[in-house]
Amino acid sequence: MAPKKKGGLQTVQEETDELERKVDSLMQDFKRSDISDRTQTLRRCSDLQIAVTETLTKLQKLTKAHEWAPVGNYDQRKRQEEERLRTLQNKLRALTEQSQDKSSEEDSEEEEGEEEDDDDSYDVGANRKMLSAKTSDVCYVALSSFRGQEEGDLNVQEGAVVRVLQKTGDGWWLAQDSAGHKGLVPKNYLKKMSPHEQVAESQVDDDGDEESDEAQEDENDPAEVKQSTSSNWDTVRKAMSEIDATDVLSAMGAIPPGFRPSTLSKLLEEGTSYRASHYIQPKLRQSELSFTDLQLEPDTGKVLAQHSRVCVIVTLWSCRMIPPPGVGLRVLSRHIRLCAFNGTEVMSNIHTVRAYCTPSSPKTWSFSPRMSGLLPCLLDGDCFFRCDSNSPDVGILFELGITYIRNSTGDRGDLSCGWAFLKLFDENGALIPLRTQELTVNAGTPYEGVVETSSMPSIRGGSSGMLHQMLKSRKLPKLIIKLRSPNTRTREQLSLLPVTLLGCMSTVPLLVLYRQLLADILLLDRVTMQNADLICSSIVATFPEVLDQSDLMDAFRKSWVESENNLKRSVKKDVAVLKKLFESVYMSSVFPLLSSVEMPAACWANEDIEAQRARLIYNPTNKISLETMLSSSHKHRAFNISQVSYDLLTSAWN
Repeated sequence: MAPKKKGGLQTVQEETDELERKVDSLMQDFKRSDISDRTQTLRRCSDLQIAVTETLTKLQKLTKAHEWAPVGNYDQRKRQEEERLRTLQNKLRALTEQSQDKSSEEDSEEEEGEEEDDDDSYDVGANRKMLSAKTSDVCYVALSSFRGQEEGDLNVQEGAVVRVLQKTGDGWWLAQDSAGHKGLVPKNYLKKMSPHEQVAESQVDDDGDEESDEAQEDENDPAEVKQSTSSNWDTVRKAMSEIDATDVLSAMGAIPPGFRPSTLSKLLEEGTSYRASHYIQPKLRQSELSFTDLQLEPDTGKVLAQHSRVCVIVTLWSCRMIPPPGVGLRVLSRHIRLCAFNGTEVMSNIHTVRAYCTPSSPKTWSFSPRMSGLLPCLLDGDCFFRCDSNSPDVGILFELGITYIRNSTGDRGDLSCGWAFLKLFDENGALIPLRTQELTVNAGTPYEGVVETSSMPSIRGGSSGMLHQMLKSRKLPKLIIKLRSPNTRTREQLSLLPVTLLGCMSTVPLLVLYRQLLADILLLDRVTMQNADLICSSIVATFPEVLDQSDLMDAFRKSWVESENNLKRSVKKDVAVLKKLFESVYMSSVFPLLSSVEMPAACWANEDIEAQRARLIYNPTNKISLETMLSSSHKHRAFNISQVSYDLLTSAWN
């Protein structure tokens, strides 16, 4: 008769029984062992800790689906096995601590016996230094405060410096604080200090060990000693201030393990090099006598079309199975940042689209909500993508991110929830088919490669069945997008833009008119092509600034659509009329807001500032126009020549 198959829970029960027997045997051997057997005991204890942790991890992953037959009171029996394993962990921790303490006491007694004729204070200091050298010379800084929950744990405060005496496989390290207290601390609460910082810390410890000598030195030169001690602690404080906030949040369990500091958000904060305002500007040729991507057709006077290697429309549909942050963090914004990427560097501006989710489905992100009126640029999932890079590895990088605020401290930050990359060309150099794409969201950053975590798994290794692969694939974080080719009219409009640019589809008509005005001023109205004087044009000078502020672009689009709807159909195709209308609408809608004192500076994902700006932009009673700007009751910022003049050299060279 074939042996009866065992379920997952029964297998864990048998493993736990075997581990209990080994732990009981180890504890009996420990009571009978002498100092020579202490190393072997610690090794056995460490091996058992690893085995218990592995069994506990296996138990936590079990579900009823892993059982070959129904199991009564499954959840209760699973909890009982977990309690048994937790008890074994506690026993092994206590045994490790007892073994360390007993070894330290015996070492101290031997040292005191050899030097019993020496001064007592000297013996204590020597023993302590010898113990420190024997156990560990590596210092660690506590990333966050840890309060022990069980006997044998060590309480540490955030920023405290401890020495690790023993590292175990279960993630609980034996540490000693500055007061000499020992106990277990989770390893993810600790960060290793650099050698320079450890030297500074050891100097601080030596100052404490030689307290009587310092007192004598204080009498001789108090100022010198005070300055030395202060410099040592300044080094330690500097080390603590450089601790990554993500490490603290990970130690607290506030974020999943796959989250990282946002790579693309950091690039946006460094200046304008990765903003649309930079890429909308014309670029000079190497001779600096003409532009590479801004020319006029001699017959019509319109901007000459510039064909790019890639010109597609990207529609963001949704994200699913994106792990949300834990307690202690309030999400201010969920968003996707996308750009051209070749595997090593960002090759375009970084475009941001904000996502939204419902409380009932926090792991599902959606885009382009249905709403009355114009959809804000920040929420519009329809994006155009133009890139003229010749790199065979060029593609679209998507970074899923959140902006958060920490409830306890009020600290803000940007985190990457994962990333996806879509390579646009195959091995033969042909553009990939334009269709709906389901991209796997990877943990970590694009520069780390694929990072496997429990919350963001990646399929590796061989297949274990089609059904298993399908079920596993449904649990993977996914980004669903759609690629399509623009129609004839849209392609003509996009060809008038720079060869490398990303943006919202709804802003394309305004960008085209701005490029036409830019070409008229730079190529037609200048006296000579060698003239580099300041050009008097408020629109050309300030429109890039408006382009980087989505709420001002929304206000401009709203005023533009209202004004364009009043035009006759025959006039809407007249470029000259449209350019005049563009100038009139821009100067009467958004330009006055740029110099208003009441208008707060834009701040990403700040609800209060966004609401304050919206009230000023859309409230009719507070509407700012050229007339109100000239009135004595209106307060505006001090005049700057950059508000009305365009610097050709600065804009083209940056």
